[in-house]
Amino acid sequence: MKKPSVGRRLQRRLYEALGHSYSCLFFQNPSITKSATKMTGSDISHVLKEGELEKRSDNLLQFWKRKTCVLTTDSLNIYTDNQKKNKSKELKLQSIKKVDCVERTGKFVYFTIVTTDNKEIDFRCPGEENCWNAVITMALIDFQNRKAIQDFKTRQESENTSLGQQERCKARAP
Repeated sequence: MKKPSVGRRLQRRLYEALGHSYSCLFFQNPSITKSATKMTGSDISHVLKEGELEKRSDNLLQFWKRKTCVLTTDSLNIYTDNQKKNKSKELKLQSIKKVDCVERTGKFVYFTIVTTDNKEIDFRCPGEENCWNAVITMALIDFQNRKAIQDFKTRQESENTSLGQQERCKARAP
């Protein structure tokens, strides 16, 4: 029997440590699907989680502001209102380097999303059972795995194409 990859084992261990079955990450909640109909074209990938999250503002005072967020298989969409009409920010998973600095204090779980240009965005969510950090981490790992597979297939196809051209050139040679 083939051993699961390190990434899959880590995903499974992380998710089971949170008290969830590994397969429930990929289960689509019907209530989430209904709200996804309100979203526009690029937003409707596959909704993984939806709800409220608090984001620390970038200004000098750094207040915590409550935002409505939707995590899809491709991005984290942050809205300023509950109706999801005014999108204030879209963090594509390809622009996220890691989810860092997970800290549990009192009634909140704090975490930081680090982007590929090393910008840090601070978030907090109430309680462990409603927290986003594990789901965002799992979505990021899944996205990176899909990208690695796609890159491998692209590289393999280009190698096969170049080998086919070399064989045709050899067949034409006298």
